[in-house]
Formats: sequence, C-alpha cells, structure tokens
Amino acid sequence: MIKYILTLFFPLLLMANLTYESNYNKELALLDSLDIEPSFLYDPIMNKMKARTLSKNKHFFKAMEEAYLFIPAIKSTLSKYNVPQEFLYLAMAESNFHTKAYSRKRAAGLWQFMPATGKLFHLKIDEYVDERRDLIKSTEAAAKYLSALHERFGKWYLAAIAYNCGGGALNKAIRKAKTDDLSVLLDARKHYIPRESRYYIRKIVALALIGSDEQYMLHSEYEYLLNRANAYSIATIKLPRGESLTRLSKLIHIPLKDLKKLNRHLKYDFVPPYSKGYDVYIPYIKLAEYKQKYYKEPMQNFYKVHVVRNGDNLSRIGKKYGVSYKVIKDFNKLRSNRLRIRQKLIIPIAKRSRHQKFKSKYYYMVKRGDSLESIARAHKISIKNIRAQNNIKGSLIRVGERLKLYE
Repeated sequence: MIKYILTLFFPLLLMANLTYESNYNKELALLDSLDIEPSFLYDPIMNKMKARTLSKNKHFFKAMEEAYLFIPAIKSTLSKYNVPQEFLYLAMAESNFHTKAYSRKRAAGLWQFMPATGKLFHLKIDEYVDERRDLIKSTEAAAKYLSALHERFGKWYLAAIAYNCGGGALNKAIRKAKTDDLSVLLDARKHYIPRESRYYIRKIVALALIGSDEQYMLHSEYEYLLNRANAYSIATIKLPRGESLTRLSKLIHIPLKDLKKLNRHLKYDFVPPYSKGYDVYIPYIKLAEYKQKYYKEPMQNFYKVHVVRNGDNLSRIGKKYGVSYKVIKDFNKLRSNRLRIRQKLIIPIAKRSRHQKFKSKYYYMVKRGDSLESIARAHKISIKNIRAQNNIKGSLIRVGERLKLYE
C-alpha cells in the first residue's frame, strides 16, 4: 500500500522540486543581473515587503494590467541601452506605472524626473508638452541616466540607489562606509544612505521577484497577463502641427480616453503648433487602420475660426474662448500682438464646441483684477515659485495669460 502511495505521489513531489529549483534559479539570475549577491534573497526587510505586496496582490496586478500596453515598449527601450529589464520595476516603484504621477517635489511621469534632470536629458517641457510623461522619450532618458550612473559606480544596484538619492550622496556614503557592498550600505544603524534609499532598492527587488514568478501567476487569477504583456504594444506615428487627438480618435475608432492615456505628454487635445511633425502613440493593432484612414486636413476645417472685429485684441479673444493668448499667437504664427480688422484667427477648440475652457490643475488663466500675490495666496504657492516657472522678472501679468503653477 505504501509502495502504491509513493508511486502515485513521487512524480508530483519531483515536479514540485523541479519547479522550486527552476524558480530559485530565476531569482538568482535576477539578482545577478542587478549585481546583487544571492544572500540578498534572505534579506528580512525585502521579504516583508514582498509578502506585504503579495497580500495586496490586486494592487500589484492592477498596476501591471493598467500598463500592459506599454510594458513591452519599456522593456525594449531598456534593452536598446543595455539596461537590465528588471529596471522596469524601478518605474513601478517610482510611479506605479501612472503616466500622470506628480510629486510634491515637482517630479513627473513614469520615471519621476525633476524638471532640471528632464531637461538635462533633452526632455521638452513647455506650454504644450511635458515629455517627462512621454512613455518612450522618458524611458530613453531614464535608460541613459541609469547607464551613466552604472558607468560611474560600476554596479547596477548602485545605479538604482543613485537614481533615488543622487550620485553625490551615494559617493559620500561609499567613502564613509569604505565599501560599496550592498549589505554594508543598507546598515540601518550606520545610516550610510538615506532610509528612503534603503527601502527603495529592496522595493525594486521585491517587485521584480514577484513579477518574474511565473508559477505564482499561473496559479492566480492573473495568468492571462503572462501572454498579454507580450502580445500588445504601441506604435509611434508623427502628426502634423496642431492636429487634434479628438479627430484622430474618430478616424481610427479608438476611445479618446485611451488615446490620451498613451499621450499624457500632450498638455492639450492637440499636438504642438510649432512643430512640423510630432510623435504620438497609438496601440500597434491600430497602425494599419491609421495608415489606411488618416489624412491631413486644414486646421480651419475642424477648429473654430474667429474674424477680428474692431476693439479685439489677443487677450480679449483668448478670454472669450478660454484659450491662452500665447496659444492663439502660436497657432496663427503671429510675430507680434497686433491684429487687423477682418483677420481670420484659428482658435484651437472644436468647431461645434461652446467655448469650453481647457482645464488643468497645474495651470491658471489670469483674470481681471488678479495679481501675482493674489494667485500665490489662492493656490498656496510662493510668488517666487510662480515667477521662476513662468520666467517673470517683475510683477506684470496680463489678462488671458496662462500661468504654470505646479509644473
């Protein structure tokens, strides 16, 4: 009888052992790709983080599900710059894959770039776009930044820590510790690196271990994500200046909210008016339909046209339509603020629209009676901050001007 039971269960025990060994080897390979010693698998704090994340697995997999469309593109971009694909989980640790993520310190996007760092890596931040929220361009910038940090410090886990606390702080920590060994740098009593950074590297590893555990996913309700992340991706198309996302969504039959989700770097419903062509992302499965159906149309055919009357000026027209005078100026390639009677101006709002204002919690349209002091007081930020973000030297602001508040 015992022999019969052993014969029955031995294959199952053998399979379980092989599965465990296979998963263990994957975990070791993951640590090796980050230049981390195998003993880190037994780090108690990291394992507590892993267990806590697994206990709330809906949050983890919801983030993975939300990002399924662009995860392959992120992995591909990281590979292009020879950055380990496990750094996908650095983005998850930074922003939970929310392209709209914005911190109190003014960091934005998937990779949480500060404005100065974003510009250092050639990410454009202006009236029309914030490329820190651009899925591909921000990932390329992050990959270049991580590569530079790796070249400087020699190990990928050090590049991740430096990404969080800065290269100067890490350099100081290594000099103080007299080693770059991870277990030493993570010493909670010595405080070589900030507490946030000690938890940061552990969080990345914990998330990567969960994400690479195929057996766990196979036995959960999220098995479909294993294949889904590989099957879906995005395509880059180039749209002419001023083209409307609303018009594109109708032409290729994609919900506008889905299109906007892939293009959070655009601050308006349209691509910048200063560019001959600008990158926009669509699901790859829509690329053939785009090539077949898209055609360029004059902007006056789908935007409102205003005929200048006596007494009109750019500020007054902007106030009427809820559009910044600067946007009207850029759309119409005006070199000065002077207007002619019966001059036709393109106003970037839909023809049938009832002058709906562009809404953004990051911007404020100057109204009559406003001052820098009243705006700063109302939005609980400093006048110095408003001046710095909008390149204002004095105190003069115009009615209809669109001021950055939190970018």
